[in-house]
Amino acid sequence: MLNKLDKILYTAHAHTTGGREGKSSTSDGVLSVSLTPPKEMGGSGTATNPEQLFAMGYSACFLSAMKHIASQKKIKIPENVAIDADVSIGPIPQGFGIAVKLTILLPGMDQASAQDLVNSAHQICPYSNATRGNIEVTLLVLVNS
Repeated sequence: MLNKLDKILYTAHAHTTGGREGKSSTSDGVLSVSLTPPKEMGGSGTATNPEQLFAMGYSACFLSAMKHIASQKKIKIPENVAIDADVSIGPIPQGFGIAVKLTILLPGMDQASAQDLVNSAHQICPYSNATRGNIEVTLLVLVNS
């Protein structure tokens, strides 16, 4: 089912040349990166790659979704909350696909509350909504540091 936006709040613009061995920059000039495949895929590994950028974007967005849910439910989340994101790439029958693992670190929270917070955030996070049903997304919640 296609989810259409009710209203556009923001649109990011990026310009990319050269694909995985190129350059990409945002229209506002805030971000400009060189791109190269990782060594594991035959590249030099001397610059960033799309999977790293996706991992950063997804984890940042997911953490913001958690903060939003916490404020709505009046839940205090630890100040040292963090997310480690792993984005893997590999072959699928139609070409290539990705899989995501988010390890959510909520030190000091009880496991049930932390899991509920993460599950709720997974329902509203734009990246989660975009990937749901399309790729494997694993959420690992850790409450002990």
